[in-house]
Amino acid sequence: MQQPQIQMLAYVALAMLLGGLVGLDREAARKPAGLRTHMLLSGGAALLVLLGHVMVRNYDAKVASHLTSDPIRIIEAVITGVSFLGAGTIIRNQRDGGHVEGLTTAASLLLAAAIGVSVALAQFVVALGLTILILSVLRLLGYVESRFAEQPPPAAPAEEQP
Repeated sequence: MQQPQIQMLAYVALAMLLGGLVGLDREAARKPAGLRTHMLLSGGAALLVLLGHVMVRNYDAKVASHLTSDPIRIIEAVITGVSFLGAGTIIRNQRDGGHVEGLTTAASLLLAAAIGVSVALAQFVVALGLTILILSVLRLLGYVESRFAEQPPPAAPAEEQP
């Protein structure tokens, strides 16, 4: 096996590990997309970006002179795929007055893909920082949000009797 392929696998594994951290949070919250989904999504995003680099690099000189590469297209394809997964996590609960659920999980899937893309582009500090930011939003702000939800609404001021 060639060294670049081992490095690619290491990148994919790192993306899966970081995506898995986000997935653990979603798993703990019993959301529709959890540990395995986030891991696979992050790893898949990293792999697709890495394979895009390999394809461009492997064209011979004759073809390469006519090849125009747009790496943004690979990222767009990843986002399109993630959009289908995210849409599947969003539901409208008719029993709860049409309350929409799953938006945060869909957003976490999108950012799990961004983790994978960041790792594939060797932006490790960005990937790790993004993982920490995502977990902060999901855990810390989730806690803050639940605390506000537990508070009773403020009492309306008493109306004066004429």
